[in-house]
Amino acid sequence: MRIVVTGGSGRLGRTLVTGLADAGHEIVSIDREPTVGLDRLGITQFSLDLTDADATASTLAGTKADALIHLAAIAVPFSAPEDVILRTNGALAQSVLGGAVRAGIHRVVAASSPTVIGYGAPRGWTPERLPLDEDSPTEPWNAYALSKLLIEQTVDMLRRQTGDDVRFASFRPCYVIAPEEWAGAPTQQGHTVLERLDDPALSAPALFNYVDARDVAGFADTLLAALDDIPNGEVFFVGADDALARRPLSELLPRFHPGTEHAASALTGSAPAFSSAKAARLLGWRPTRSWRTELASSTASATASATASVS
Repeated sequence: MRIVVTGGSGRLGRTLVTGLADAGHEIVSIDREPTVGLDRLGITQFSLDLTDADATASTLAGTKADALIHLAAIAVPFSAPEDVILRTNGALAQSVLGGAVRAGIHRVVAASSPTVIGYGAPRGWTPERLPLDEDSPTEPWNAYALSKLLIEQTVDMLRRQTGDDVRFASFRPCYVIAPEEWAGAPTQQGHTVLERLDDPALSAPALFNYVDARDVAGFADTLLAALDDIPNGEVFFVGADDALARRPLSELLPRFHPGTEHAASALTGSAPAFSSAKAARLLGWRPTRSWRTELASSTASATASATASVS
């Protein structure tokens, strides 16, 4: 396919764009600024203010794309004033997703977030059950989470306008870890993966969820291929099959999220707080990477490089 990816220069975007290009797709990455890392065969980059709805629709029409994946957003809660986050992410959703429909793109996918569930609310959060899935209630308590739910609802609005002429889906990627972060590069919150494992308090706000960015790219490829064969407008969680923790979440969650004791009792062993079972059931997709294998692989690579240098 010829696929447009908005926000292709971002942390998830770079891996998703290269992963889809490696899978044989022709990619158009649209972001405020191009990135050198995407200068390669099969990838075209455009610089554009995606909040300009008319310019966005015109640019999208010119790409003659088969599909669009919308990632562009203010990506971190509280990284800007609440009104700016809500206004920006909402405007981007309408501009990009509405622009894709205006441009005649027939497959449209939008990135949401697990934060729509509302965990970590200042006045407490008590889930009815764990793990969380697509049937869990959405209760956003900050502008970022609300903006992500608005993205999902924008997809629903456009689906109601177009019917099955356009195939839509939304996905909620867990805490994204890019390939270089396994080797020690800082994660989105500024800590390394090892630091997040060594100090559970660092991963507790996100319920110890995570996903390798390369697995998200694989999910996106699988989803686009299946859009015509699944119900229109589906929402998917996309996460690793284990938690980013060395202890079971049945022990850790009650420590950091009072009131979760009963629900967390189901999360024994390495079980995560979020389930990707729907993606497995409808798409046949499962994550292939775990912190256990990826950290071990990075350590082995570093040891081999050091040995080679000495030799």
